[in-house]
Amino acid sequence: MATSASNVSEKLAKAKAAVDPDYVPSDDEEYMGDRQLDYFRMLLLDWKKSIHDAAGQTLQSLQDGPIREPDLNDRASSETDWGIELRTRDRQRKLISKIDSALRRIDQGEYGWCEVTGDPIGLRRLIARPVATMTVEAQEAHERKEKISRDD
Repeated sequence: MATSASNVSEKLAKAKAAVDPDYVPSDDEEYMGDRQLDYFRMLLLDWKKSIHDAAGQTLQSLQDGPIREPDLNDRASSETDWGIELRTRDRQRKLISKIDSALRRIDQGEYGWCEVTGDPIGLRRLIARPVATMTVEAQEAHERKEKISRDD
């Protein structure tokens, strides 16, 4: 994991060097031009690095030793907290695969375009959810379809 984290750090440093610190994508420029792609690459790599850092802290805490609370209620509370922490890390592990997928789409020139309709996803949506693969409308239709199939 240390190699992966250092690799992410190196890529993040390169991405940050390519983006002006004050830059924010705007509708006035070419959609998914080089500046915007560099910005989203930096955003995704930064997000991935923060997840790796948090996972490293959790791992370190686990290695520091088992929970030794003398009081049963305190021990149960600590175990519940650890359960929540580990579930959070599992969700973040799944998020890393979505981040990696988004980074691949940037490299392939597919980032920012809806995988269903081919329309632009939109800057506001991508800034809010950089791993988005569909427009809001396509996502809503997908979720309605999923709900209908679950109800059947």
